[in-house]
Amino acid sequence: MEAYYFQQLNKEQQHIYHAILKGVQNLENEFLVPACDREMLYNLFFRMRLDHPEIFWLTGFRYKYYQNSPNFIFIPEYLFKKEKIIEHQKAMNARVEKLVRPAMKLSEWEKEKYVHDFICENVCYDKLKKPYSHEIIGPLGQGVGVCEGIAKAVKILLDALGVWCVIALCGNNPEKGIKYRHTWNIVKIGGVTYHLDATFDNTLGKDNISGEIRYDYFNLPDKQIFRDHEPLIAPAPACTDGDRFYYKDKKLSFTKVEEVYKRSLQAAKKGKVLTYHWRGGYLTREMLQVLVDNMRRAGSEKNKTMLLQINWPQAVVRVQYQELQVEESIQMEDANISEQYDVE
Repeated sequence: MEAYYFQQLNKEQQHIYHAILKGVQNLENEFLVPACDREMLYNLFFRMRLDHPEIFWLTGFRYKYYQNSPNFIFIPEYLFKKEKIIEHQKAMNARVEKLVRPAMKLSEWEKEKYVHDFICENVCYDKLKKPYSHEIIGPLGQGVGVCEGIAKAVKILLDALGVWCVIALCGNNPEKGIKYRHTWNIVKIGGVTYHLDATFDNTLGKDNISGEIRYDYFNLPDKQIFRDHEPLIAPAPACTDGDRFYYKDKKLSFTKVEEVYKRSLQAAKKGKVLTYHWRGGYLTREMLQVLVDNMRRAGSEKNKTMLLQINWPQAVVRVQYQELQVEESIQMEDANISEQYDVE
């Protein structure tokens, strides 16, 4: 697939980028790259890593420079010894091939959902943030990962399925308690770009005892994703369309209170969970209270108690109903909780 960040570079930068890529692909202990500004070298290394998640054995680098030399001596830092890298490569290639095989004939949107659902069903967030959890070997080999490893796994799988995908990265924000950069994906479906954050959906889904998959961050435009994501630190394609947002695509994006009441009544009657997006203006506290009153009324008419979870930034509401002896519950969700704080 297209190396997106490579394409944004000038010829000189591309030459350095390619020299780094070739050296680490060949598992060299050290190799020459054209000398350049130190910050540029870091940025080119950084962009190469975003374009090539299949290089899971690379964690960082050092370099040496001799005065008047036209080159740096680039010294990559590997996660494993060479023999182990080759062994893991074979295992990862076989793993990816096996995972994508059932989805090869699906549509682009269905392929995206297939990969998203695989992550949500099979990967647990690694609160200890082990080194391999930042690479595809964590989610695809060990079933654990942090946002970086999950975004890389999404890209490697969508690349294999022929769906255009890049890795997006935003900065941290200590003032909000966000100590780490966050990573997700931008995909192209039907020629249109959307944000896809499988990590956030994974976190929300794990909070549910029933274990259903969440799609709060499936195909969002810029306007929605940046309600609870920090600004990008590496320029990426703009996402201006919201038509393939999961809940809108599935006709679960409501604009009228009456729709919420009717669908809640059906959920209470059938004992099913209803997860929907509110699109009838801003989800203010006043508007939320109106929705809560109607969902509570729907439950009362079926002699059921309302259990509510609210993803406030994305205006997504999850409601289920239990027998009357259960105490009513209203909970504010935080999809970003795993990314915010250091783990002691």
